[in-house]
This record gives sequence, C-alpha cells and structure tokens, in this order.
Amino acid sequence: MDRADALRRLEGELGVLSRRLKCVHDAQARVVHPGLQPNAYLVLIWIGEHGPARPSAIVEEFALDKGAVSRLLTHLDDLGLITRVPDPSDRRATLISATGEAVTRMATATESVRRHRGDRLSDWPDDQLSAFVTALAHYNRTLGQPT
Repeated sequence: MDRADALRRLEGELGVLSRRLKCVHDAQARVVHPGLQPNAYLVLIWIGEHGPARPSAIVEEFALDKGAVSRLLTHLDDLGLITRVPDPSDRRATLISATGEAVTRMATATESVRRHRGDRLSDWPDDQLSAFVTALAHYNRTLGQPT
C-alpha cells in the first residue's frame, strides 16, 4: 500500500474509532448519571483527572468558547457532579472540581469499559498491544503540535 492509500485507510479507520468511542462515552455518561450529556461527560473526566480547574483551563483544553463551557458546567452543576469554590489565589475566579460521587461513578464506568476492552483484546500479544499504544500516543502527540 502506498502512502496515499495508507492515509485514506487511516482516515477510514479513525472514523470507525471515533464512532466506537462515541458509543462508549455515551454509555459511560449514562452510568455516571442518566441525564448526563456525553460532551459534558468528557469535560467531567478531564476535571476529575486534573483536579480543581478554572473554567478558562477547560476552555483552553477543549478549544471551546466560554459560553459553551459555561453551559456544560451548568449542566454538570445541575446534576450535582461538580462543585464550584472561589480560587484562593484570585477570589474573583472559580475552581471547578468533580464531586466525590461523580469520581466514584466515573471509576465504575471506566472499570467496566477497561474489563470489556481487556476481554476483547485478550488475544493480542503484549508486545503488539504495547506497540499499538506507543504508535497511537505518537500519532496523538504529532497531531497535537501547533502547525
């Protein structure tokens, strides 16, 4: 396969991956809370992993406008999945954190997916899985660099 064919095939495979990930995120969001919007779930995961964060950090991380982040945070707050406290370094700013209940529910959702993924990939040799993870990480770093 030449490079042009490989790039076309990559585009197709990434489309399949994107659709599969959307289904997984939709299901995980429902485990965390039946009313949780999948895009808000992705923000909640990030908040849970990165600790207390200002809304501006979420805007930057997700390349969303302030209004969209504000609506997502309101949705998460309405569901009781985040807390907001004044930033001690600048009382005008707010820090957003995932609630303990949200962290617990996200861990449950994540563990279920990891078990399923582990079962589905059980026939992959360890070196093949490691090589795939390494290549995917390299791909993500490369595409994440500014142009």
